Amino acid sequence: MAKYIEISEIERAQKMWAERIVEIGKAFLQHGNYKLVAKNLVDDLYGYREGNVLFKPTKASEQQFRLNAESALSYFVGDNQNFPEDKGFALQPWEKIRFENAGVICKENHALAMGNYYFTDTSGNEVKVEYTFGYFVNESGDIKINLHHSSLPYSII
Repeated sequence: MAKYIEISEIERAQKMWAERIVEIGKAFLQHGNYKLVAKNLVDDLYGYREGNVLFKPTKASEQQFRLNAESALSYFVGDNQNFPEDKGFALQPWEKIRFENAGVICKENHALAMGNYYFTDTSGNEVKVEYTFGYFVNESGDIKINLHHSSLPYSII
């Protein structure tokens, strides 16, 4: 029988994602193995091993769709000649990240969440970003991301 996803599990997955993004930046600042921390985030939280993942990160415009683990990792830490625009989003670094769900839809072993998340840098400046995440339960019962779309809010120029 398939595992059903609960809203509380989505909230835990979001908290884990936020903590891991912050951890990448801390490892970078401490001259640690931040690339391994980022690789573990991609492997542990995204469903690239199980199938298709639709990832459209916030700060990508030339190659804005990241459909494999290598391209997702590049977005988070940069240093990939195949993605020259990537500077390493997680290397900012971020002090904290909080999710505010506008809504969550749970349907059996899949879920969607949409809202704003807020990234606070080490100077205390907060950036609001809009997101939609899709989640599924893999065969091991782990919740994985298979849709990640982020964008800066619309503004009149």
